[in-house]
Amino acid sequence: MNRSGLIVALSIAAVAGLVFGLFPALDLKVAALFYPIRLGGNMFAWRLSPTLSAVHNIALNAGFVLVAPAVIAPVLKLLLPRTHMLISGRAIVFLISTMLLAPGLITNVLLKDHWGRPRPIDVTQFGGDQHFVAWWDPRGDCPDNCSFVSGDVATAAWTFAPAALAPLPYRAVAYGAALALTVFMAVIRIMAGGHFPSDTIFAGVFTFLIVWLAYALIYRWRTRLDDKQIETGLERISIVRWLSRR
Repeated sequence: MNRSGLIVALSIAAVAGLVFGLFPALDLKVAALFYPIRLGGNMFAWRLSPTLSAVHNIALNAGFVLVAPAVIAPVLKLLLPRTHMLISGRAIVFLISTMLLAPGLITNVLLKDHWGRPRPIDVTQFGGDQHFVAWWDPRGDCPDNCSFVSGDVATAAWTFAPAALAPLPYRAVAYGAALALTVFMAVIRIMAGGHFPSDTIFAGVFTFLIVWLAYALIYRWRTRLDDKQIETGLERISIVRWLSRR
């Protein structure tokens, strides 16, 4: 999580924002590539593919599997206060906070339920009843769970967080795997008519920026936390330890 990654992410956001903002029809043209693929009269028939659905679920669950140790470790510490945690306290805070903020609060609460951009399957250009709007326009017809931004892509992009904690010799490979998973999820969602390309790009960028900022706050800047302090704090609030003193 160095400055180069931040520059790349901001550059992608700037270019994508300008291109899809000045030429919003580009979103429609890319989505249209998958619209003629029909199955039983259904548009965007890739969404009905059992194979694609299975692959999508595996890719989506990767993020939840990777965050699981960060959830289990403090629970075990509260139940067994005298044992050392499976992973460091800072890693727990980093992984859980970024998962809650990026795919959780910002994507699914602040944006998807308040940014009324319809999904490709819902716009009139592809047989729906809602009007297409550019990525920057929140005044679309979608009432909730809308297209901007992609929650699935945000969850996949969150894997940059555990990648940042990989041992240094393997970190580049971990970043590459996180990027590949993010791009793969974006392609799947576009093929299925669930999101426009700009939805997936900004989902990845927003998530990466949150991960980058959290890493800087926790590991690099003066606000960084202390592993021992976090572990001691969990010991103090352990119900098991409190009961043993009674």
